Amino acid sequence: MPDVNRRAIAAGAVGNALEWYDFAVFGFFAPVISTQFFPADDHLAGLINTFGVFAAGYLMRPIGGFLFGHLGDRLGRRRALLISIIAMAVPTSLMAVLPTHEQVGALAALLLVVLRLAQGVSVGGEFIGSITYLVEMAPPGRRAYFGSWSVFSTVLGMLAGSAVAALLHLTLTSEQMADFGWRLPFLGGVVIGVIGVWLRLHLRETPSFQELQTSARVAVRPLGDAIRQMPFRMVQMAAMVMLLGVGIYVLFIWMPTYLTHIVSPPVPGALTINTLAMVVLVALMPVAGMVADRVGYKPVLAASMLVAAIVVYPLFLWIDTGALIAVIIAQLVFAIFSGFLQGATPVAMVEQFPARLRYSAMATGYNLTIAIFGGTAPLVATWLVQETGDLAAPAWYLATVAVISLVATLTLKRRTDLEWDT
Repeated sequence: MPDVNRRAIAAGAVGNALEWYDFAVFGFFAPVISTQFFPADDHLAGLINTFGVFAAGYLMRPIGGFLFGHLGDRLGRRRALLISIIAMAVPTSLMAVLPTHEQVGALAALLLVVLRLAQGVSVGGEFIGSITYLVEMAPPGRRAYFGSWSVFSTVLGMLAGSAVAALLHLTLTSEQMADFGWRLPFLGGVVIGVIGVWLRLHLRETPSFQELQTSARVAVRPLGDAIRQMPFRMVQMAAMVMLLGVGIYVLFIWMPTYLTHIVSPPVPGALTINTLAMVVLVALMPVAGMVADRVGYKPVLAASMLVAAIVVYPLFLWIDTGALIAVIIAQLVFAIFSGFLQGATPVAMVEQFPARLRYSAMATGYNLTIAIFGGTAPLVATWLVQETGDLAAPAWYLATVAVISLVATLTLKRRTDLEWDT
């Protein structure tokens, strides 16, 4: 691969790594963070409060999607990506120095919520900007492969967060973790942010947007045009990504909490197992992109969603036995179908919309879905267990979402190259 392509992939993907590193760390350390900001006698109630804050950041994503979608379609992909990573790095860094409930009382929770809301705005444009940039920069016939690196970087960030969490849990005592250990992972986000800004300062604009500028076809009101001209496409895409959003948060972000704080007896080494499963997950994404370039993204997506709908409940029942081998095999199966699902999704999203409306249309549909279903997934999963008393109840939620995404995927139409830049 030419060096210019490698640099484009690295620059386009680095913001996703920062985004998901931070959100993964927040999810993995939720049990500790809940005691620092929401002291409560009811352990599950404290977790629900913390996952509620986790979800609150996602409620701002549609606003960020509107803002960065407009910037990306009006000013270009490059500028939107540079602004988004700067706006993302600041709240991540501030998380490391937040005062706790013991220090400032209820103000601690308020400050935590404010930072998550601020980060949610910038995150709302980051992933869409990344996949738009990478797929538009790809040579013909390699769009799925290039797009897969955007989701590769998201799970790479998650993997880094999981590895850091596992390392800290192995090296620090519970008292040290509560005292200062939970702050250390957020300092790592500073490094990713600095690297990301440096890479994006030297980005080239995509050929698709350059063509729009040259032909004076840059949309003045891209979101309004998208809603008027292609509302059904936006709904299709939003439904298609439901499983991507819910699945990743339940199966990989929430799962360690589930295994150590809900399943009884707790599963030993849950974070380590989760980290190893994500190694498989991230390794399969570029493979999924290459397969999608050969056979099309619809067969890859449909097969992944169908497998998810069929196996997720039996695997949850097996996990609930507490057997270590059950957890290992289930996590590997989750990683396999999730890897193919995520690797083929970016190109499917991008190809649904013409270049002049692409950023806004995708940002709106995707972020509304992720805000409503993805960011709330850990909260919903915890609530389902508490309300039903059934440890496998979250699996029914996942299976339902998988069926909805499958139906949406089967109705997608492949767009011709003639439609690509129109």
